[in-house]
Amino acid sequence: MKIGGFQSVTLSDFPGHIAATIFIQGCNFRCPFCHNGELIPVSVPISELLDEQVVLAGLGKRRKLLDGVVFTGGEPTLQPDLAEFMDKIQQMGLKIKLDTNGSRPDVLERLLVAGLLDYVAMDIKAPLSKPKYNKLTGIDCPLDKIEQSIRILNTGNIAVEFRTTFVSALLTRGDIDSIKSMLPSKCKHTVQDFISENALDQTLKTQRQDRRLF
Repeated sequence: MKIGGFQSVTLSDFPGHIAATIFIQGCNFRCPFCHNGELIPVSVPISELLDEQVVLAGLGKRRKLLDGVVFTGGEPTLQPDLAEFMDKIQQMGLKIKLDTNGSRPDVLERLLVAGLLDYVAMDIKAPLSKPKYNKLTGIDCPLDKIEQSIRILNTGNIAVEFRTTFVSALLTRGDIDSIKSMLPSKCKHTVQDFISENALDQTLKTQRQDRRLF
């Protein structure tokens, strides 16, 4: 497991729960507005990663304080041993929340079938059209996989949240309305603020963020 960071306690990342956050190294997207750019590279020196046994030990020490653990990134579903690691945490009696970009529906489905997830927050970067989604993800994005992940989450029986980071230089209010219209009505959709200071695209750091649309 490639762990790029660990936050021992968070009150905001897992709704209704006191949780720890594990930041997974490596992502298959290159979103220009990404504020965790240091977690994008898949290959980094081992010295820059956290030992998973150290993280597990830290969780064990705090298990009476914590309700759950958040897996975020990067993109956690890229890790081949993700299910195994989640199982170890579940055996501690902790709930698990997954943050994902939805590009690996096969992994998402396996985790759900295995009963390893209690909450999933999936990012919806833009309306599901190739030019727009590619611009917001920085790659040739497989929209069929994004759509498949949405369907999988819609038929599941766990808490689900879809999230969109509103970057006024890249998205419009019409885009947000379009996203909301294509998501399952029973699922929560959250529009998040864009943090320009840490943007991957340097030009976005200097552009004014217009919040008057919300």
